Amino acid sequence: MSETRTTRLLIIGSGPAGYTAAVYASRALLDPVLLQGIQPGGQLTITTEVENWPSVIETQGPDLMQAFEAHAKAVGTEILFDHVNTLDLSARPFTAHCDSGTVWKADAVVLATGAQAKWLGLPSEEKFKGFGVSACATCDGFFYRGKEVLVIGGGNTAVEEALYLANLASKVTLIHRRDSLRAEAILQKRLMEHSKVEVIWDHVLDEVLGTDGDGVTGARLAHARTGETREIGAAGIFVAIGHAPASELVKDQLETHMGGYVVTAPDSTATSIPGVYAAGDVTDHVYRQAVTSAGMGCMAALEAERFLAEHGSTIAQAAE
Repeated sequence: MSETRTTRLLIIGSGPAGYTAAVYASRALLDPVLLQGIQPGGQLTITTEVENWPSVIETQGPDLMQAFEAHAKAVGTEILFDHVNTLDLSARPFTAHCDSGTVWKADAVVLATGAQAKWLGLPSEEKFKGFGVSACATCDGFFYRGKEVLVIGGGNTAVEEALYLANLASKVTLIHRRDSLRAEAILQKRLMEHSKVEVIWDHVLDEVLGTDGDGVTGARLAHARTGETREIGAAGIFVAIGHAPASELVKDQLETHMGGYVVTAPDSTATSIPGVYAAGDVTDHVYRQAVTSAGMGCMAALEAERFLAEHGSTIAQAAE
């Protein structure tokens, strides 16, 4: 049996953006409710070492997200393990239908559903995620200083990752399934002129090679047309074939761009619908970092507080 509940502020998503929004909203006495989704903690829960969170020299991704959750709970956020199936933003109060059967009515919403890296779908790729296979050079490139790495892809993301890694690794090999890149011309020029970068054309990643003890040791590549295989050594493999924002709930309701990223106003987290705010990777196609997501979560909560102060509560009005 379904249950209808109400809240002044509903936060959907539980990565750095969602939990930070919860902390600030709780401190503003908004009594927020946070729905964690199917992956509580977001992408950081499948990351091992984290060395770029300010004030923490080194921690594990899951540990960091547990600390986020504990902080949000400590200041009064109601945190629920539930997944939103549909979200109606056509009128206030906004309405969310969840897996549990609960229906939420909310005066304001913070959308912090994140994004997911696109993967190739290889069993060996899945096996070594976090142990030599990554989708984020700025997150994990530091661990490959002075080592040889591979980058898989041929668009802007792949070339940008390769150029970033070239500042750290001893050698970067870009693997692309075609004989030309799709990246912008200026990026291609920088890549081709870099002394530490090599490109292998017309090949795809066939299998990640490694051991349970050592992690990734290399890759087996297959020629895109002939199928002929070859092996190449590497300490790390970065899959850079793009990201997909988790914006399915709002794709026909909010303005989006760049393949589904939610559009926000300049210097704001406000979306195209008043009272709805987007924070973190669901709106950020540039940085995609925990610290920038947390910053946007703070912004979203503060903007939601101002919105509620100015526009009042439709839920309270309906109850009168």
